[in-house]
Amino acid sequence: MPTPAALPNYRPHAKYVLMLGAIAAVPAISTDIYLPSLPTVAAELGASDSAVQLTMSGMLIGGAVGQLVYGPLTDRFGRKAPLLVGLALHVIISILCAFAPNVSVLIGLRVLQGFCNAAASIVAISVIRDRFTGAPAARLLSQLMLVIGVAPLFAPTIGGFIASIWDWRAVFLALAAFGAFMWIGVGKFLPETLPVERRISGGARGVARGYKTLFTDPKFLALALLPAVAMTTIMCYVVGSPFVFQEGFGLSKGEFSALFAVNGVALVLSSQVNAALVTRFAPSALLRTALLAQVAIAALLVVLARTETGGFWAFAGCLWLLLMFQGLIAPNAQVLALNNYGHMVGTAAAVLGSLMAGVSGLVSPLVGVFGADAQAMSLVIFGSLCVGVLILIFGTDAFAKEPRQNRG
Repeated sequence: MPTPAALPNYRPHAKYVLMLGAIAAVPAISTDIYLPSLPTVAAELGASDSAVQLTMSGMLIGGAVGQLVYGPLTDRFGRKAPLLVGLALHVIISILCAFAPNVSVLIGLRVLQGFCNAAASIVAISVIRDRFTGAPAARLLSQLMLVIGVAPLFAPTIGGFIASIWDWRAVFLALAAFGAFMWIGVGKFLPETLPVERRISGGARGVARGYKTLFTDPKFLALALLPAVAMTTIMCYVVGSPFVFQEGFGLSKGEFSALFAVNGVALVLSSQVNAALVTRFAPSALLRTALLAQVAIAALLVVLARTETGGFWAFAGCLWLLLMFQGLIAPNAQVLALNNYGHMVGTAAAVLGSLMAGVSGLVSPLVGVFGADAQAMSLVIFGSLCVGVLILIFGTDAFAKEPRQNRG
């Protein structure tokens, strides 16, 4: 039976990394391409801001459930077939979204879309784990994260351009075309990386035992919730920013798309900074420092929003600085969470992804509930990060003294 360590005679080339990155970025692109159209959708469908924001957070809730389902399915039936099914359903649902008659139907369809897109998130990471371990896997994951980070930067610009020429419904038709393109590419170029002899056939009871083990481990749950806090910060920004910057600060769709791209650069830089720092410092030290820094910056963000001090530039600059610490939280928390579960990485990764999507999907609508303005967005972000610090203090040993990370 071949083991993952025996497979890496294969050397990934740029096209392979781009393909995996495009697969993994399907959920983010599906979310971000629609951002500039949120105020227009609210006006056309006669819906409140909070209701329209549910078309965003609903995808996360669907993705939370989808990852728990697709994780075991890909371990049992291989990587390729579940992904092809998920992409096919993505195409169908995107077309249905384009003809949604009201916001309630659109919310329901977006939940289903999030569920189906979960296949892409699971498979992209699983394919890497199937073929690579250790340093090669770490390097490939870093490249993958860069592609995932860059791709959504252009999505709002493209979505805004499509909506300005036609309307917001055409954005979903573009998503359908993108899904069809990915389906063809996966079918033709992505090999199956999980041989039949390595597939898990324990059935529902085996899956249930694995999930029970994880959900009854307090330390794992604490560490698994920290990436969820990080994702909540991102989604509060994502669902709130169109209203904060377009309606609150008066930016046009083009200006907002440019700002979104600039903030995306902060996220990309953050992940690359973390990749460099983990060779010198322990993950728990980086996690602790980044989370405390974000709480302090978020507190300043609340003050700026409340007092309107400095206007747009002060608020946008402070938000950019907040996002610069984002890439130091989720990766390091995930490494620590998976440390004791090397024998069931797929199931543990599904729990991590599910919590990230589910918690952020449940919390981010509060931005709309509290007014969908700068104060609401900054307050929900600040509150979420405060909860994260409490989890870090009382649920983990991140504040325990530890040795410096070994370079080797």
